[in-house]
Amino acid sequence: MSETRALLRRIRAWLVFFIVCLVLSGVTAFPLVTEVGLMEDALSGWASPVADALPSLREWIERVGAGLDTADQRYPFLLYGTDWLAFAHLVIAVAFYGPYRDPVRNIWVIEFGMIACAGIIPLALICGPIRGIPVWWSVIDMSFGVFGIVPLLVVRRLIKRLEALTAPVTGARVLTA
Repeated sequence: MSETRALLRRIRAWLVFFIVCLVLSGVTAFPLVTEVGLMEDALSGWASPVADALPSLREWIERVGAGLDTADQRYPFLLYGTDWLAFAHLVIAVAFYGPYRDPVRNIWVIEFGMIACAGIIPLALICGPIRGIPVWWSVIDMSFGVFGIVPLLVVRRLIKRLEALTAPVTGARVLTA
């Protein structure tokens, strides 16, 4: 196997991993009420040792659950915003098909993703306190940007190597005798 094909396979493997993570992140944003209810049940049941060790986690999950239940019962249109959040994750995942097909030509999608990952940090630092989000939860949110940028940095580096291998040789002179 040539180095070019090996690089392309590695790029595509990383992209598939990243796309799957985006899709999972998006799909899990749809059933928030159910998911948080299951989390509350777990923290009261089989995961109670975790809740006992981290009482602020249990309190936060209960607060989020109460807010989601109230919104779902009285103001279900508020949850429409999380549906759009989920949809946005799915649409962004589709955008990464471009680099999957032609990484060199579509490196800008990777760079866009890196900018988006970096943007998570100021968003969490600014909006978290405004919305009353605990600092430790904002750190969890920021970790998505940190962990998300890692595969994109790897992919960008691999694409740059692929680009160097596949770039046409220019400026060569033909010497005549």
